[in-house]
Amino acid sequence: MKILIACEYSGTVRDAFIAKGHNAMSCDLLPTDAPGNHYQGDVKDILNDGWDMLIAHPPCTYMCNSGVSHLHKDPSRWIELFKAGKLFKQFLDADIPKIVIENPIMHKYGKQLIGGIKQSQVVPPWMFGHKEQKATCLWIKGLPILIETNNVKEEMLLLPANQRQRMHYLPPSPDRWKIRSTTYGGLANAMADQWG
Repeated sequence: MKILIACEYSGTVRDAFIAKGHNAMSCDLLPTDAPGNHYQGDVKDILNDGWDMLIAHPPCTYMCNSGVSHLHKDPSRWIELFKAGKLFKQFLDADIPKIVIENPIMHKYGKQLIGGIKQSQVVPPWMFGHKEQKATCLWIKGLPILIETNNVKEEMLLLPANQRQRMHYLPPSPDRWKIRSTTYGGLANAMADQWG
């Protein structure tokens, strides 16, 4: 299959599909962290290039529930929210047979911007072998929901909060956003195994 992994600089999902024999390309405004088939630029340049599958990770800063209070403190964030909603909707409405969009839990304004379409599934990392809590929502079209591959929830719950919610407790740093946005390897492998 010809697969576009949109808004991915890490190469994690791209490489999982390539390992299964697919023609996968990542695309981001940033260069890729892992050498491989990557388009650095605006995803809209290549969105209509005859893909069989799209897996998109659009920026969540302005759409996610955890940041909703900032909208009321900084009016300039509303403009960014509308831009983020427009990109998300472009992915959702793309003329591609199989579509998956990944984002955290979305606030009510974000949901309104995408037409009130509810996520198909919520997949925490512990379903795929990572002892961490982080709600990842998937909007899925043309594909089945993911089935967990390695449930480690009980082991995860034995860990202190700062370990099982490591992403939440990351200290401020220039790379904090990058670390928080990287797809877990177990989830990427499940996508490639089950959707590839």
